[in-house]
Amino acid sequence: MKQVLFRRPALVPVLLAMAISPWFTGCATTGEPAAVATIDPLPAPPVAAASMPVEPAAAPVAAAASAPEQAADEGGVVATPIDPVEPDRPVDLFDDRAKVDLWARVRNGFAMPQIDNDLVRRSEQWYAQRPDYVQRMTERGSRYLFHVIEELDKRGMPSELALLPFIESAFNPQAQSVARASGMWQFIPSTGKDYDLKQNIFRDDRRDVLASTRAALDYLGRLYKMFGDWHLALAAYNWGEGNVQRAIARNEKAGLPTDYLSLRMPDETRMYVPKLQAVKNIVQDPSAFGLELPELRNHPYFLSVPIERDIDVSLATRLADVSLEEFRYLNPQMNKPVILAAGTEQILLPYDNANLFVRALASHRGPMATWTAWVAPRTLRPADAAKQVGMSEAALREVNHIPPRMLVKAGSTLLVPRTARRDTDVSEHIADNAMIALAPDVPPVKRLTVRANRKGETVAAVAKRYGVSPSQVAQWNKVGIGSQFKPSASVVLYLPTKAATRVASTSRSSGTRPTARPVARAATPKAGPVRMARK
Repeated sequence: MKQVLFRRPALVPVLLAMAISPWFTGCATTGEPAAVATIDPLPAPPVAAASMPVEPAAAPVAAAASAPEQAADEGGVVATPIDPVEPDRPVDLFDDRAKVDLWARVRNGFAMPQIDNDLVRRSEQWYAQRPDYVQRMTERGSRYLFHVIEELDKRGMPSELALLPFIESAFNPQAQSVARASGMWQFIPSTGKDYDLKQNIFRDDRRDVLASTRAALDYLGRLYKMFGDWHLALAAYNWGEGNVQRAIARNEKAGLPTDYLSLRMPDETRMYVPKLQAVKNIVQDPSAFGLELPELRNHPYFLSVPIERDIDVSLATRLADVSLEEFRYLNPQMNKPVILAAGTEQILLPYDNANLFVRALASHRGPMATWTAWVAPRTLRPADAAKQVGMSEAALREVNHIPPRMLVKAGSTLLVPRTARRDTDVSEHIADNAMIALAPDVPPVKRLTVRANRKGETVAAVAKRYGVSPSQVAQWNKVGIGSQFKPSASVVLYLPTKAATRVASTSRSSGTRPTARPVARAATPKAGPVRMARK
């Protein structure tokens, strides 16, 4: 019997993987990384899915071949695992191509000019002093490296770009930087939108392994066409093309060279390409640095399985016999405990688990999803929304990340349990555009005009008299917080309705006449949509 020459990376928890040293990413300026990754636990489904024994996995190829026939016979959902890069070619772990050392394939594709300076030496030393960190980083990256190399080969791009996620995120698809860049390629929200990476309450495609890789290589390819130089393209990926263009223009005006090493740029960008060169040198000859790379073979770690119906994440992991942690390494874009077929064409699963999932899904009987989407018909308190959808307020807040003292605005999409009245799959429009908008839950207020006393009053004195803050009084009247009102000057206040009525009644009894009119929640700034993204 032939031995499968494939070693799965150890399932090291993301946060534990960073315990020894900070991340060494493209967001850093001194070699120490700035990205942070968090994995929020998924809540349990509101209704337990029907239990079923999981059969032992048969031979992978045979399982994949028999699944469609079994599904057709039993009326189940037909799904066939495929390599997402070459969907028409069967995956065979025993052919000669699959036995090639993947690291050798990476080395053979190196095509960028070399950089050899002190910045490269500094980065090499940083890695060489942290062998445990390098091991964790490369083992985590080994899940994705074959896919990235395949995409680069299709485009005729240098294989050094496959090492870029080591710099950007330590190959962690859950990475989140202080600048809100997300995923293993570290897209900020605006650039993600430019490259069609959806970001809504159900998913963030900046973390999607396939979509973010496609977008990153599209972006890098466009930058290379713009500058005609890979080092400048990488600088623009890190710093922005406009900044690089201005730096080039400054050097041209001064009669100076315009190559990467000659431009004036921030320290982070100055270190960016030398870091990549250091990783390249380590991959080229790890023993020269006292390091070892995990054994990798030239075939997919994961396969793509089409999703035809909404399905709970908990059910998908059980049918595939894969841990939630491993599932989220391969499908990190998921924000909720349900996979929406209308917005997620496929899920990624390890090779053996993909075939097991196909067989188990075909024979599954019972509900596929216990969650669905519900659009708030009007602005509601979470307690009222919870009553309408038949769940506790605590559960509604938890699964939808609603903070205390906030209202759910009309048109917001909430994740709620399925019921007999809400048993259809979520529509494509909601799956692609769902958002949640929140507003502060404050009492109704009235606009009240009162008079300063006859000697004049400070902003602080007026604020104390009516039980509001000096900054609020200053803001409402467009004056400085240390200002003083002129004698008998008109002062605008926004007070809760009951307090405003009490002030007006007191003023009438004392012979003064304040004017008051109701204002719908005007005491606080307007709250725009709040994107509830998982970080």
